[in-house]
Amino acid sequence: MHPGPHHCKRAAARLGLVSRGDRGIEAVADRVLLIIDVQAGFINDETGHIPEAVARLQPHFGTVFATRFENPEGSPFRRFMGLARFAPGMPETGLAFAPRAGARILVKHGYSAALPEVLAAAREAGGTVHLCGIATDNCVLATAIALFEAGIRPLVLADCCASHGGRDYHEAGLLLLRRILGEAQVVASADVLGAAP
Repeated sequence: MHPGPHHCKRAAARLGLVSRGDRGIEAVADRVLLIIDVQAGFINDETGHIPEAVARLQPHFGTVFATRFENPEGSPFRRFMGLARFAPGMPETGLAFAPRAGARILVKHGYSAALPEVLAAAREAGGTVHLCGIATDNCVLATAIALFEAGIRPLVLADCCASHGGRDYHEAGLLLLRRILGEAQVVASADVLGAAP
C-alpha cells in the first residue's frame, strides 16, 4: 500500500526535508508564510520596502498565502468609519508584489487574515505561521492574536512588516504584539531563515 500525498507531506515536515523553490533556494516543507495585505493602496513612503522584502521571503517557505483586503458595500469600515476605499475590483486592491508559483491568494473583508485555509495549513504543518506585511498596527496585529487564540503560534517577522500610518504606528504595533503574545513571537527574518543565500 502506497502512502498518500498528505502522509508524505507530514513525514517530510517531521524530518525537516526541503524542496527546491524559486531560484534554487531551499524551501522548508513545514514552514507556512502568511503575507498580509501588501496591496497597491497601502504602499507609500513608509511601506515601499515591503513588496521587495516579502518577495525575498517566499522561496524559503513550503506554503505561502497572500491576502487582499476588499471593502464591500455594507462593511463595518463603510458603516462605522466612512471608509469607501478598497472596493472590490478597484486597482488599489491589487497585490503590490508578484506571488510565487503555487501561492494561495485569499480575499478578506476584515482585519484578521486567520482564515480557515490558513488555520488548516498551519495545523498540518506543525502549528506555526510566519507573518509579514501591512499593517503592523492593525491587520498583522489582529491576525497574530487570532492565530494565538486558535492555538497556532504566530511568528511576526518584524523587519518585513510596516504601517502605512508611519513608523510610530509600526513601532506601537510591535510593542503591543510583544506584550500580548510574548517577546519570543516577534522576531527578525534573519533569525528564522538564517543568512540569505
